Amino acid sequence: MQTVAIAIFPDVQALDVAGPADVFAEANSFLPHDAGYKLELVSTGEAHIRASNGTHLFADRVWDGSVDRYHTALVAGGPLLPSQPADARLCAWLVEVASQSERYGSICTGAFALGHAGLLDHRNVTTHWQNARQLAQQFPLSRVDFDRIYIRDERLLTSAGVTAGIDLALALVAEDHGAALALQVAKRLVVYAQRRGGQSQFSPYLSAPVDGSPIATVQNYVMEHIANPLTVEELAKVAGMSTRSFARAFAESAEITPHEFVERARVDAARRALESSEAPLKTIAYECGFGNADRMRLVFARRIGVSPADYRASFRAQ
Repeated sequence: MQTVAIAIFPDVQALDVAGPADVFAEANSFLPHDAGYKLELVSTGEAHIRASNGTHLFADRVWDGSVDRYHTALVAGGPLLPSQPADARLCAWLVEVASQSERYGSICTGAFALGHAGLLDHRNVTTHWQNARQLAQQFPLSRVDFDRIYIRDERLLTSAGVTAGIDLALALVAEDHGAALALQVAKRLVVYAQRRGGQSQFSPYLSAPVDGSPIATVQNYVMEHIANPLTVEELAKVAGMSTRSFARAFAESAEITPHEFVERARVDAARRALESSEAPLKTIAYECGFGNADRMRLVFARRIGVSPADYRASFRAQ
């Protein structure tokens, strides 16, 4: 059997644990007993853990410092992880299993635990979009992708927020036993049939403020006029500010530049169009403000690692 360990700790995000666990458990229902997954919840502290939502979890094993050998070792996320100092015992466990396991990684903000353990240096990684900037600042040797649902960099696996742990687990099942079985598991769980790692987790509808400020007005304007050129000068006029003041205020409020926000919004709009329509690529490119299909292809390749055509094909293949 393939052993899977998930590290848990006080205030862990329950869904970061339960989501992947259910994927592996459902996979077992389709697999011979000796070819399935054996899941072990590991604590480096107390056996009894209270999750952030108040539920109680009990570790199968409390780490005693001995050698762990797992096929896959993951650390779950938790809402307090980004603000907490390094947990020395959890770091030691992660360093050990990283050297012993065929693959290792994190779910959601578990990436911060990997960072404290020195396991993100010079690696391509992701986490929940709300915490990605802090992860990049806190661990500057890492290469943080703010937009991916999950990323594999050799043996290292990282995923975006909360339910993206399900996507990561489905990807691992597909890697181990084929895409058809992963699809069966997804259908049993009544979840989306495996969003691809390149699919965007960013949505301007999630990040746009709703406070009626000039910046909120501009962000709403962008999403309502996505086909327009949307220059900084035009957006500054919408905000009723000088170009320089607007650019500074926008970056302070949104934590990205106006250009970055516009490009992300265009990608998100194009992504949704590719998922839901049969419109030609040149039409989608024009309607989403890229101007032409070649420009959209370049931005997609840089941002989510696939071409628009491949994105549509992989989405429809599910």
